[in-house]
Amino acid sequence: MIEWSETHLAIREMTRRFVEAEIVPKLDDLEHGDLPPYDILRKMLATFGMRDMAQVRLGKALAKVKAREEAIARGETPPATVEREASGEEVAMQMIPIIELSRHCPGMVTALGVSVGLTAGTITSRGTSRQIERWALDLLTLDKVGAWAITEPGSGSDAFGSMKASARRVDGGYVLNGNKTFITNGPYADTLVVICKLDDPGSPRGNEPKDRQVLSFVLDRGTKGLTQSKPLRKMGMHSSPTGELFLEDVFVEKDRLLGETETVSYRTGVKDTFTSERTGVAAMALGIVEECLRLSLEYARTRVQFGKPIGEFQLIQLKIAKMEVARMNIQNLVFRMIELGRAGKGLSLAEASACKLYCAQAAMEVALEAVQLFGGNGYMAEYRVEQLCRDAKVLQIYGGTDEIQTSQIARSLLAG
Repeated sequence: MIEWSETHLAIREMTRRFVEAEIVPKLDDLEHGDLPPYDILRKMLATFGMRDMAQVRLGKALAKVKAREEAIARGETPPATVEREASGEEVAMQMIPIIELSRHCPGMVTALGVSVGLTAGTITSRGTSRQIERWALDLLTLDKVGAWAITEPGSGSDAFGSMKASARRVDGGYVLNGNKTFITNGPYADTLVVICKLDDPGSPRGNEPKDRQVLSFVLDRGTKGLTQSKPLRKMGMHSSPTGELFLEDVFVEKDRLLGETETVSYRTGVKDTFTSERTGVAAMALGIVEECLRLSLEYARTRVQFGKPIGEFQLIQLKIAKMEVARMNIQNLVFRMIELGRAGKGLSLAEASACKLYCAQAAMEVALEAVQLFGGNGYMAEYRVEQLCRDAKVLQIYGGTDEIQTSQIARSLLAG
């Protein structure tokens, strides 16, 4: 794939019109006010038929889970679960809205992705058929807001090793205790996947925190003992509410343990979660870079200094040229993901890490150059490159920091 198809361009144009009409006029409220993004996102899902498509996809996934459960109930060996990679067209249709939203409001991508992708995806891939029917559809349609809670105040890159949130067995279920932080959608979430370690003194593996089984539970807003904080103040991504969760003797029944079994640790399959999360950064970075370049070109043509447009100065031209190189490279990575989908393949974890590392760094570098090109105006919120610069920074942090991506890439190469 070397360019967007006519179908892709048509979808892009429709998405742009929606963004211009429904999001751009509300940017100040999303960025500096107290407007949560969810009603706008629900309208987007309805406008583009994404609600209906989500229901169809969920029906197919649910049928596979039920077939597997029925085989086990009959005493048969269930068919191996082979996750089908998204087709090229599916990848493209997922990428285009992310790119267009990220040109103006990257935080909305994060808010949507965590609810529809991480939270609903975790329940669909790890839950029983009853659990999928109970929670997944409302999350996929955004009728309910989802949160995925793994990070804690004392843990970041070492999410599992430093995890202290605990689950203790009691009659009829479990009691959860702990604290989660930097949780996207945390303040407004209706359905929360909370990841804890099993406190099991009788385990043959011992009860050292680093060795404990990792389990995930589904909680609802209003559960006794669960406190959801107000949105935290942060550097960027203001349209993506982030908060803390406090769990104090939260009782959950056994049917809220994802998979309804302790035999499979949440550590299993976590690479798939990280791979999916990291590949999405490429589309976000492309949107940020495209918009920084567009704004910079417009400014370089119209801003006059020393009697001529600043675009005639070579140092300004150098900045613009570097932005275009970054745009081309990131777009080619996006095209490669689409082509891999067409071939029935996907990125490995190391490839996804390399993709995220480059795209996040490129987006940050372009955004900083855009601010510099605008000079004092670039430091002002009115000119928007200030917001894009703040928003770009978190791409180097969440989903695994640049340092973690570098380590993952190197270990993979050395092991090969």
